[in-house]
Amino acid sequence: MTVELGKQAPDFELKASNGETVKLSDFRGKNVVLYFYPKDMTPGCTNEACDFRDHHESFADVDAVILGVSPDPLERHKKFIDKHELPFLLLADEDHKVAEEYGAWTLKKNFGKEYMGIERSTFLIDKEGNLAHEWRKVRVKGHVEAALEYIRENLS
Repeated sequence: MTVELGKQAPDFELKASNGETVKLSDFRGKNVVLYFYPKDMTPGCTNEACDFRDHHESFADVDAVILGVSPDPLERHKKFIDKHELPFLLLADEDHKVAEEYGAWTLKKNFGKEYMGIERSTFLIDKEGNLAHEWRKVRVKGHVEAALEYIRENLS
């Protein structure tokens, strides 16, 4: 299954940083900002997470929840959350199945090497569970503000 704008977003079940197992469908009735990022504690991922943290209340004001997803294990997520005081759930997609479903698990090239990994991507899922918007190959600077503005203009 692949994601398609205007269609139902693929449901999934993953372990969350709060120790619970969550499903995307648990958040029906809210807008969901589902963002995939490569790795906890790295500079770009830290900047992105802290941007979401700093705008967390603004997202709550437009009835949106933030869910971060990476292949990191829960223990690493918990350290990342504690270190940066992140007020939202991080989900452990260790086998990258959810990232694959959303097309965020791709061939990457870095310093002449090719490998499979997470392409920084954000998916906005509306209150009915449909994919409302997507950002792929995300550049961190300004991205969180753009996602928030999209929700304000189109979903609230």
